[in-house]
Formats: sequence, C-alpha cells, structure tokens
Amino acid sequence: MNIETHLPTASLKPFISKYLIIECQDELVNRIFPDTSLVMAFRFKGKTSYINDHERNTLPTITLSGLRKSGRLVNYAENSGNVLVIFKETGASALIREPLHELFDESIPLRDLSGYHDLSMIEDQLSAASSNGQRVQRVEQFLLSKLYDHKTDHLIAAAIEKIRQVKGIIRVKDLADTLCISQDAFEKRFRRMAGVSPKQFSFIVRMKAIIGNGIREHTLAETAFNAGYFDQPHFNKDFKLFTGQTPTEFLRSPARW
Repeated sequence: MNIETHLPTASLKPFISKYLIIECQDELVNRIFPDTSLVMAFRFKGKTSYINDHERNTLPTITLSGLRKSGRLVNYAENSGNVLVIFKETGASALIREPLHELFDESIPLRDLSGYHDLSMIEDQLSAASSNGQRVQRVEQFLLSKLYDHKTDHLIAAAIEKIRQVKGIIRVKDLADTLCISQDAFEKRFRRMAGVSPKQFSFIVRMKAIIGNGIREHTLAETAFNAGYFDQPHFNKDFKLFTGQTPTEFLRSPARW
C-alpha cells in the first residue's frame, strides 16, 4: 500500500483537513477505526469493498461515508486507487445540504445527494489524470463548484474543541451549560453540523485517545481508569464496539494506518 498526503488550497482549507491517495498493487484488507470526520472517496481505478459478515460489498465510484460507532474492514483490490477527502469536523456541511446525522453509520453513493446527480465529468477526469497531483487538482475543482453560502457555527466549534481538550470525558448537559444553551437545542445544532450527536462524538474522541495515548504503555486497568471507566467489563465492551477487537486482541495485532 502506498499512501500520499496532500493539503487543501486556501479556499478549501476551512472545510477540508487533507487528501489521502491510497494505491495498492496487491490485494489488501485493512481495519479502519471510526473518526470524527466525514470522508468522501473517489475511486479512480480498481475496486474497493467493505467486508460485512464475510461478504464483500463493492463501493460505488464516488462514496460519502458518515461517522461510525464501530470499526470496519476495507478490502482494496489488486491495482486499486482512491482519493479520500478527509473533512474537518464541521466542514462537510458546507458542501452537503442533507442533514449530516442521517449519514451516521452509512456509506452512500454521492450521486444520491442533491446537487451531485451527474458525476460523469469528474469520473472521466480522474480516470484520465496522469498523476496524483492532477487527481487532487480535479477533485478540488469539483468540490469548489459545490460550495454554497456557509456560515461557521462558532458555538459548535467551541464545543468540539472542549471535547478534544478533555479527551471525550464530559457530560453533554455540562457541556451545554458551559455554552449557555439548552441541552436539546445544543444537541440538534451539533448533529446538524458534525453529523453525529455530541455523546457519540465524545465516544469517538474518547476511544481514539485511549488507542493513541497509552494502551500499549499501561495496564488495561490503568488505561480504563485514566479514560474515566469505573469497571473493566464496561471498558472492554466499548473498546470492542469501537475497534471490533478485544483489548488483548488489539494489542497482539499490527498497527494500522
């Protein structure tokens, strides 16, 4: 597997974190963990599939994936290539008019969304591109054409920053109170902008912090306690939901990208 990272131009930087170009000469199965950003995938060669219950479901040429509560297995076929658009937490709302929370746990053809029914031009451009730099340029031109009048929700941006600061260990009511907004109104705004409820978002941040900060350096009991868990079974259950593996299985498995 070869992975290239490209950064967005200034016009798209407020909405997009980065582009990943993933090319595989040989067939490969990779386990992908949930993240806090929606992902738009442009396949320019080969096939890519999700594996569910040992069945492979081939993805369409251009796919939009919402946030997820659990990991998934991705099969990259031999000689496959994809451009992934990794949005910032609230960035996809500037290009997608549908409620983002409706995409939770879903991966759908981009052409199913309003304003994206005709994708033949971008598909042809990506197939004809001779370099990854050209592919990113074509994708950026396409995305720029889809931007609409979008205003940043500074309250939700502040909430996301707070959740990150405390590594996801926070009660939604307490977070809403610090922002001087009712919990109901806060949750509706959060789902609309981030594509998931604040509780689910906090869960993803919490589990990512566990994986990235210490699970391989501390005992499982210490890791669970540091993450705010009061009993090991609850921690083990959440960990397996997120990763698809028990903590012990995870520690024995190779690192993932």
